[in-house]
Amino acid sequence: MLSGRARPGKRTKDLVKRLHRGDIAVIDHPDLDRIAAEDLADAGVVAVLNNSESSTGHYPNVGPLLLARAGVPLIDVSEADLFELIDDGRRLEIDGDTIRIRDGAEFRGSRLGESETEARLAQQREMIDEALASFAENTIQHVREESELLSGDIDFPPVRTDFRGSQTLIVIRGPDYREDLSALNAYIRDRRPLVLAVDGGADAVLEAGLKPDMILGDMDSASDEALRSGAEIVVHGYSDGRAPGAERLAALGVEHLVVPAAGTSEDVAMLLAHERGASLIVMVGAHFNLTEFLDKNRAGMSSTFLTRLRVGETLVDAKGVSRLYTPGLGRGAMAMFALAFIALVVVVVIASPALDNVTEALWIKIRDGLGF
Repeated sequence: MLSGRARPGKRTKDLVKRLHRGDIAVIDHPDLDRIAAEDLADAGVVAVLNNSESSTGHYPNVGPLLLARAGVPLIDVSEADLFELIDDGRRLEIDGDTIRIRDGAEFRGSRLGESETEARLAQQREMIDEALASFAENTIQHVREESELLSGDIDFPPVRTDFRGSQTLIVIRGPDYREDLSALNAYIRDRRPLVLAVDGGADAVLEAGLKPDMILGDMDSASDEALRSGAEIVVHGYSDGRAPGAERLAALGVEHLVVPAAGTSEDVAMLLAHERGASLIVMVGAHFNLTEFLDKNRAGMSSTFLTRLRVGETLVDAKGVSRLYTPGLGRGAMAMFALAFIALVVVVVIASPALDNVTEALWIKIRDGLGF
């Protein structure tokens, strides 16, 4: 039997910000994706109730399996509207597939165990060709709408961040972003790249002990703390000029610029760094394969495909950099080496009478020469 206070939220990425250890998350998230599952597990919830199918079978989403392996029960509930029945903070009890509201209703769901999610994921992976065909068809339909990404017709505002000749680290709160940032410690220390955070990636940067030079996105995921960190803020708006994120920044009193463009904020960030002269763009947490794009719930990958065509050889994935980069000696290591060398010389001189005599004679000549 499990129990905890219910925390309902239809936008999982917003809900995780107010979850506490021991809560029961109530979500409405079809095809629970990897990032959402990791955030829920990291929040320390004791269970997750999903008012949608956690895995519809459209593609192999790993979110349910990640929760199962983290020991967090995931229960799909279809027979009841959880958001009508459950108030925020209401005490719930979970017994197997049965959910009881303290002093209230009782209803059942479908609990997804680890073996079941593993079997379902394996079956979905065998059907990946169907998802790929559908994805490619949708991509072709979107190419014309987003061709400005390839032609370079985006009207970027003048920014104070100087990308010319710089190496730029673009941080997205995507797959393996924590591991990627950790693996790049030596590279960041030695090369000191500009840091361009995409929306919620700004909090990932702060969490890693870094400071973003620029934050770009629709501003629905970055925290108030990140937006007030002193970074230059660029709001990604719709092609027709609407920019809902600008309203939030205005309310916070944070200065910002707006760039209207098609595609994702991830794409616009890459193009901005490229168009402003970055010599190298290193991507952290970026989406690089079909499953990751489907996890992002995009109908097509045309904007990302076109963006990578335009940026070309200046774009590198963080995993490639961490595997190939050979760090140099930092200042601390150099100082330690110098101290060790001096200590070694002193020991050798003290231990050798002949060298001791030579040193004494040299010191006498120095004193005579200086008139001491």
